[in-house]
Amino acid sequence: MTSPIRVVTVIGSGTMGSGIAQASALAGFRTHLFDLDAAALRRGMDRALSQMEEGVRRGKIPADQRDRAVGLLAPASELQTAARASDLVIEAIPEILDLKRRTFTELARVCRPETILASNTSSLSITAIASVASDPGRVIGLHFFNPPHIMKLVEIVRGSETTEEVVRASRGFAAALGKEAIVVRDSPGFATSRLGLALGLEAMRMLETGVASAEDIDRALELGYGHPMGPLRVSDLVGLDVRLSIAEILNRELGGERFAPPEILKTLVREGKLGKKTGQGFHRWDDTGKKPG
Repeated sequence: MTSPIRVVTVIGSGTMGSGIAQASALAGFRTHLFDLDAAALRRGMDRALSQMEEGVRRGKIPADQRDRAVGLLAPASELQTAARASDLVIEAIPEILDLKRRTFTELARVCRPETILASNTSSLSITAIASVASDPGRVIGLHFFNPPHIMKLVEIVRGSETTEEVVRASRGFAAALGKEAIVVRDSPGFATSRLGLALGLEAMRMLETGVASAEDIDRALELGYGHPMGPLRVSDLVGLDVRLSIAEILNRELGGERFAPPEILKTLVREGKLGKKTGQGFHRWDDTGKKPG
C-alpha cells in the first residue's frame, strides 16, 4: 500500500536531478536533493535556485510560489535519513545499470515499505533495476525530459511487476507537477528515447555523408514538419555522450543497424565536444547556453 506523496527525495544533483527537484518543490512537495559529491550538490542547489529566480524575472513563476519552493527544497547530505522520510524517491544518476542496481538495493533496505522507488533512466530496463528490490512492485520509471522544470512530458515506465497502484500514484505526481504523462511497457528505449534517437542518428548520418549542413537538417524538421527543435540541436542539448551511451545500449539490445552509433558521433565524444554543456557539438553554443544565430 503506497502512501500519499508529500515528501520527495531526488538522488543525483546534475541537470536532470536538480531540475526534477525544482519542479517537485514548485509543486508544493517537501523535497530533498541528495548527491554523494558535496560540491556537485551545492552546484545543483544553486542551479535550481537560479532557475527559479529566472522564472520569476520572466514572469513564468509567481514570486510567492518561488518563495514557498525555496523553503521546501533542501540539500541532503545523508541518503538514509532523507529516503526514509520520503514517500517517493527518484534516482537521477548516470546511465550505468550496476550503479543504479546498487542504489536501488540500498533504497530497498532503508526506505519504508510503502515508499515508491523511481528511476529517471532513459534507456535501461526498469525490470532489471527493480530485480534487486525486495518488493519490485513498487519500482517504476519516471523519465523526465531536459530541462525537466520546463518540459511537459513524463514517460511512466511500467516494469514487469510494477503495481497498478504505483502507476496511479505516479500519474498523480506527474499531474501535480503540471506534466502530461504517458505510460509505456518496459522495453529497450521505451517510446521516447527509441523514436528520438532513431531520428537523431539518421540526421547524424545525413550530416556525415554530406546531404546537408547541420543547420539545414535541423531547419528541415523545424519548418517542414513543425518540430520545435531539429534533431541535431536536440542531441546537443541532451549531450552527445548521453546519446552515444543510449545508442550503444539500444544497438546491443535490439540489434541491426538502426541504432549503430555513427562515426561522427563517436568522434565528437572522443574530442570532448559534447554539445551545449561544452560549448560545441553539432552546433556551437555561447557562454549563455544559446546557439549563436
